[in-house]
Amino acid sequence: MNVVETRERLAAARAVARGRVAVVMTMGALHDGHVELLRTARGEADTVLLTIFVNPLQFAPGEDFERYPRTMANDLELARAAGVDIAFTPTRDVMYPQGAPAVRVDPGPAGEELEGASRPGFFHGVLTVVNKLFQLTRPDVAYFGEKDYQQLGMIRAMVRDFDLPIEVRGVPTVREPDGLALSSRNRYLAPAERRAALVLSRALRAAANAQADPVATGIAEFATEPEVKLDYFVLTDPMLGPAPAHGPARLLTAAWVGGTRLIDNIEVQLP
Repeated sequence: MNVVETRERLAAARAVARGRVAVVMTMGALHDGHVELLRTARGEADTVLLTIFVNPLQFAPGEDFERYPRTMANDLELARAAGVDIAFTPTRDVMYPQGAPAVRVDPGPAGEELEGASRPGFFHGVLTVVNKLFQLTRPDVAYFGEKDYQQLGMIRAMVRDFDLPIEVRGVPTVREPDGLALSSRNRYLAPAERRAALVLSRALRAAANAQADPVATGIAEFATEPEVKLDYFVLTDPMLGPAPAHGPARLLTAAWVGGTRLIDNIEVQLP
């Protein structure tokens, strides 16, 4: 595996990359969900490129940028085992050599809903860094996890609206055996909080199986965990538009478990 930290070394590695090039973008602290992205890419592409960069633009003041887990040595070992060919691990100065960018990607009205409403400016930061990494890595295909479902949708919209010649592939959420969606932030949870966090997946399953109002069912499930503060629990169509009367739909939720904010979602078929 070729580990590169600068734009020049990345360009040199990319210039000799063979065949169909896939990119998996991460902020590090890799877990089995990231590994599944890499395995999927490895099975479908000739060259797999991993990026590891904790992007300051997507953290609002007071969020967890400084304490976000950074486990580079372990990340690179997992990447090697998953068959990564190139790992791009830039510093902030490499990604933003002129400092914070004066021009950023505007996510539009959809970027101000759900995660965008709870974390103002979040999607401006996400789409800006993803667009920059697309330009630097020049992939044919990019893999993103469905756990961050709204983010996946926003990236697909950016690729479509900017006419970027990149295929964006979603990979299903990887869960612990008890149902908790894998997240780098799970390591913040104390044992009692870890148990309480199961209410996210439990509420989604209950709502998906509800005979009547799925949203009311999911919210009622959250009421059984008083230590968990619900942010939102919504039903949308698969493209994050208004909920359909029947057919494919998506349930999405976010909640605070102690000082840790977690998100989750599942696909649902409305009768």
